[in-house]
Amino acid sequence: MLRRSFCLSLPAVALGASAFGASKSHAPGTRTEKGGWIVVPLSGSPADIGFQHGSALAKEIEGVLKSLKVLMTHDGLKDWEFFRRAAEKVLWPKVEQEYRDEIKGIVAGAASQGVKFDVWDALVLNANQELTPYYTEWFENRRDKKHSAPEHCSAFVATGSWTRDGLPVLAHNCWTDYAVGARWNVIFDVRPAKGHRFIMDGLPGMIHSGDDFGINGAGIMIAETTIGSFHGFDPEGIPECIRARKAMQYASSIDDFASLMKTGNNGGYANNWLVADRKTGEVASLELGLQHVTLERTRDGCFVGSNYPANAELIRDETDFNVKDLSSSANARRKRWEALMAEFKGKLDVDAAKRFMADHQDSFENKELASERTLCGHNESSPRGMGSWQPPYGPAGAVQSKVADGKLAAELSLWAAMGHACGTPFLAAEHLAQHPELDWQKDILIDMKPGPWTLFSAAG
Repeated sequence: MLRRSFCLSLPAVALGASAFGASKSHAPGTRTEKGGWIVVPLSGSPADIGFQHGSALAKEIEGVLKSLKVLMTHDGLKDWEFFRRAAEKVLWPKVEQEYRDEIKGIVAGAASQGVKFDVWDALVLNANQELTPYYTEWFENRRDKKHSAPEHCSAFVATGSWTRDGLPVLAHNCWTDYAVGARWNVIFDVRPAKGHRFIMDGLPGMIHSGDDFGINGAGIMIAETTIGSFHGFDPEGIPECIRARKAMQYASSIDDFASLMKTGNNGGYANNWLVADRKTGEVASLELGLQHVTLERTRDGCFVGSNYPANAELIRDETDFNVKDLSSSANARRKRWEALMAEFKGKLDVDAAKRFMADHQDSFENKELASERTLCGHNESSPRGMGSWQPPYGPAGAVQSKVADGKLAAELSLWAAMGHACGTPFLAAEHLAQHPELDWQKDILIDMKPGPWTLFSAAG
């Protein structure tokens, strides 16, 4: 089964470290570094987990916030205070206490290391992908093609006769702005007081993965790619960042995962979720629009994602996606995925998945040329850009990759490679010198150097 899938005006009340309580009772977090990644173990109560996170990654969180303040105000055409008010007035009332405590813990943990920000800053960081453009478009009460949802990530999941050993294989690379993506280098090993232990990649300061690759102790393997050109937001819904974290922590089956993601769906950061259950060998694709939701599943097949919508009603009602434009990034990558799935049927495994993450075949021009059309995305090399998200040569694309199979999932293990999986570095100063029109990013853009494929396992 090969299916085409999509691989507020009141002043804010600051909640800083003092609102968290007796932070001195919480042990600081620890960290190690490996293969260009920062490995952070977290355990205990939500407050404990948050404090450990904030104290271990304080300086990195400061860098992420600095970058987001530039990117979100530039792309969203709103000041930072606008997003803070949205976090307080729209999102916070829908955040359950468990995750409020964890977010407050991050603030307190960072403060213990001399890095100061408050709860609203932390919530904007966690919800940045749904605040712009989803929330900002709703706030303006207009459907704006110039600021429609961007295209992030490429992924596939396969099982049964499609894989070498019959067990699920899941692979994903994260696409985003390099100013943030070069900092998306954390492997979290989380052992919460409630729910399942899980391992995931993540961005410093986020309680969820953000690009949403993770495996939990119940054998649920998760990835996603955004639905390109999507429009829709429900301010009464639960923030996507909260639903995604809850599903990672509590889902014991594909049905659980779908239910947790659909309950309170606010339409923010609308994704096609690719999910596997290593216990049963079943894989699924959950295309989660706001009005239209489609769940497909199989024990013998594959699903791919590259930011294109599949459901005809969703395309019509909730996107401006052009299914006929085969030159677009999403459609070109979809065609490449379909060719690879057909070519490697019966041979899909971890090694093949790693190879796909470094693929530079442009299916539209039928040649090897790294760009926004290739699975290993390099918009910085493209004279075309990516629609409303990135201008020509905009510094964005694939920033890291992860791969796991059923055997690895049983051990809460995954392979990850930081930077472009092809091994090409991105050098900020050199790129800005060649493209001075991007100089507005000079204070946040940093080098993104590739690291080796590295195996990570939950400890103990």
